[in-house]
Amino acid sequence: MSPVSGGTTQPGTGTPPDTGLTGGEVVGIGGAALFVVLALVAARKLFGKKRVPEARKPEAEAPQLPAERPELRVELPPNEAELARRRELDDAHARMDELRRERETASFAAHAAKDPAEKARLEAQVRALKEREEEAKRVEYRAKKLLDDETRERRKREQAEAVRLRDEALAQEAAQAEAARQAEAAAARAKVEAEGGRTLAQGLDRTKNQGFMARLNGLFGGQRAMDESVLSELEEILFTADIGVRTADHLVEVARDKLKRSELKDPERIKGAIRDEVARMVDLPVPRSLEGGGPPHVVMVVGVNGAGKTTTIGKLAAQLTGKGKKVVLAAGDTFRAAATEQLDVWAGRGGAQLVKGPDGGDPSAVIFEAVKKAQAEGADVIIADTAGRLHTKAPLMEELKKVKRVMDKALPGAPHEVLLVLDATNGQNAIQQAKQFHEAVGVSAIALTKLDGTAKGGVIIGICDELKLPVVWVGVGEKPADLRRFEPREFVQALFD
Repeated sequence: MSPVSGGTTQPGTGTPPDTGLTGGEVVGIGGAALFVVLALVAARKLFGKKRVPEARKPEAEAPQLPAERPELRVELPPNEAELARRRELDDAHARMDELRRERETASFAAHAAKDPAEKARLEAQVRALKEREEEAKRVEYRAKKLLDDETRERRKREQAEAVRLRDEALAQEAAQAEAARQAEAAAARAKVEAEGGRTLAQGLDRTKNQGFMARLNGLFGGQRAMDESVLSELEEILFTADIGVRTADHLVEVARDKLKRSELKDPERIKGAIRDEVARMVDLPVPRSLEGGGPPHVVMVVGVNGAGKTTTIGKLAAQLTGKGKKVVLAAGDTFRAAATEQLDVWAGRGGAQLVKGPDGGDPSAVIFEAVKKAQAEGADVIIADTAGRLHTKAPLMEELKKVKRVMDKALPGAPHEVLLVLDATNGQNAIQQAKQFHEAVGVSAIALTKLDGTAKGGVIIGICDELKLPVVWVGVGEKPADLRRFEPREFVQALFD
């Protein structure tokens, strides 16, 4: 038998053809081929897997543009003139079509005519109809031009009406917005008023019933004869009344002088004389506060830590925004982190805008930025807080002088007001603080806080008498409405009546 050599047999014999390969060689070749096939399949499974596409990151949303106002279109009906022009155009067009049909009929008849005379007549008729058709076309063109003119006039009227209606709509929207703003401001004012607000008499209750006024009323309440002993007691009361030595000495001299001239026969008249003199002392010219400068009107608030600067600024901002004013607060006390946080709370509560810097940063830079921001945004008032003490080697008063110079660079003429905040519970020490701040930065007005928590309300008299600085604001409670404008007549009545 022949060795196996292939997959086909020799024709007619049934045996495979001779390839020269033995059976073992054929088996070896088949095994190699099988190995190659298996390797290809494994490689396809290993490397032929499709890579899972990475999840696409969501694209950042484009900023939403304000919705465009839909264009207002007005359609007016044609007037009589335009309708007449349209009828003329329709008539001219119909006449031209009629002449065209007559010309086509005559032209067809002329081509079909066999008689030369008839043919010539029809051709002449065609020429005449053609001239009349051309004239009709010119009439139609003129009618169309006149109609277009009327249509354009109607379009102009439509545009003018659309502009008028749009202007009316804009004016109505502006009026509604202004009405809403005024209603919001009125609601804010009503809220402030509804929150109440203690009277100055209530704030001076301790001073009147526990302080020097209680002792003064006890001195003059009896039926004592006026002599030097009464004046001695009066002197003791006044010198311990936190109104200052100079002021107390002046009031005693007024009483002694009137007693020497026998102008005063009873204690009540001496009390009346002191009352009149106190009324004269506290009745100082008051500058315009929180208005009149700029715009914006810039207020520099100074005072030692703990006097109530930040709270006073917050209450002033709440009152201003309640009146519809746009207020910017400058957190210039960068050396005390709690001051910025407290001012931030007041700004959010009162609807004011706060400009602040890094803790320990340059106060002048913060206030300069605040003034520029207030100018750019059309603010009415900017109130700048300042440090009450420094954690650096720079003296406090020198730092405040620098802040004041920077304000003037940011807005020539600023600050328009330097408001000194004093704690009424400090008594005569408050007078000394006022002297120091006034010498350094030129105080224009004073806010006296915590008046309701002390019997030392007489400090107002000493401040007005010694420094000739008006007390413009007094704090008699915790609410924004409890920061009240100081009224000299109300003050005197609250103490003496």
